[in-house]
Amino acid sequence: MCRNIKTLYNFAPPATDDEVRAASLQFVRKLSGYNTPSKTNEAAFNTAIDEVFAAARKLIDSLETNAPPKDREEEAAKAKARSAERFGRPAEA
Repeated sequence: MCRNIKTLYNFAPPATDDEVRAASLQFVRKLSGYNTPSKTNEAAFNTAIDEVFAAARKLIDSLETNAPPKDREEEAAKAKARSAERFGRPAEA
């Protein structure tokens, strides 16, 4: 999976449409190999983003869990600490 695509489910506050669309864009970029498509492929690229967005939004909205929602800031701090440990850099405060 593309490392830039983050888990969006079960967070407080819930994932916004902008976050889901950004993940959809990253996914389509990864699949297509294009960062920016040519004019010839632009319509297909944008259609794919819209379709992936719709499927992702539907998925996130239909999932159910008994687990309490995760805190975004707390999860970001954990990720930063894991990165610091992995790459040998001190975590930023």
